[in-house]
Amino acid sequence: MEEFQKKSEDPHLWDDPKQAQQLMKSLSDLRDEINLWTSLERRISDTLELSSMEDPTLNDELELETRKIKQELERLSLSTLLGGKYDRGNALLTINTGEGGTDAQDWAGMLERMYLRWCERKGYQTEILDQTEGEEAGIKTVSIAVSGNYAYGYLRAEKGVHRLVRLSPYDSAHRRHTSFAQVEVLPEAAQEDPLVVINPDEVKIDIYKSSGAGGQNVQKNATAIRLTHLPTGIVVTCQNERSQMQNRENAMRVLRSRLLDLAQIAQDKNLSDLRGIYQKAEWGSQIRSYVLHPYQMVKDHRTEYEVGNSMSVLDGELDGFIEAYLKFNK
Repeated sequence: MEEFQKKSEDPHLWDDPKQAQQLMKSLSDLRDEINLWTSLERRISDTLELSSMEDPTLNDELELETRKIKQELERLSLSTLLGGKYDRGNALLTINTGEGGTDAQDWAGMLERMYLRWCERKGYQTEILDQTEGEEAGIKTVSIAVSGNYAYGYLRAEKGVHRLVRLSPYDSAHRRHTSFAQVEVLPEAAQEDPLVVINPDEVKIDIYKSSGAGGQNVQKNATAIRLTHLPTGIVVTCQNERSQMQNRENAMRVLRSRLLDLAQIAQDKNLSDLRGIYQKAEWGSQIRSYVLHPYQMVKDHRTEYEVGNSMSVLDGELDGFIEAYLKFNK
């Protein structure tokens, strides 16, 4: 922080506004992080001082404060596992339907609700950039921008195939069905990120009328945007906004993040070897199973962490799974 503070006092700092803004944001983030630790250190010192008085009337108050300190320490300690270059930043979360027909589309919709509830609990801001609804229920795909400190750091634990086992409400015989959905998590790329350089001549833009679940929801004007990045073949669509310009901006946000992800992979592998990294949403590829019948359980197959109350997890209680993954991955 002291190093950044000295740089911020440079009279020529604002000659480059983008670099200056990035420096000031880094300085602010570091100051906030340090303040959290020094505040906790002060609370521990005050609690130890009170406990040394050996006053029995303070016991209840001291026990409560000690529990709160332990919880805060666990939370801050977890943040030390988030040291990746993009962990502190925003995330783009995409859910795609896998095998399972209507049940899988309904499952993708359930996952969307689960993540939105988790984001609400964490105080993160969410924005649906693009969504395609299912024919009978749920969704086929949805892209959500998640904004807040460490949004990507936490959500990267969710990347992979998620499996649901339940009695199908869409089966007349009410048999047990297995459904799959693919969750993709990308760091949101900043416009000035040197790893992502987009040549406008290499992006094909198609404009078309957006579609919806019913005729009343279909736009009469052509506002939906499809971007095709010609060198990589990446295709991004956005149709949620009524404004063509807004859809185009959102599509560019997603394209930048996909190219950033590709660039990170390319640092370790040749681009010619990138095919096949996408894991199909089907049997044997799941990272986590959600069982609603014949018993209730959610189990992460990477960490072996499991919870017996499936409904609480589907209501956004994901912290246990995320913490287990971060510790396991470290």
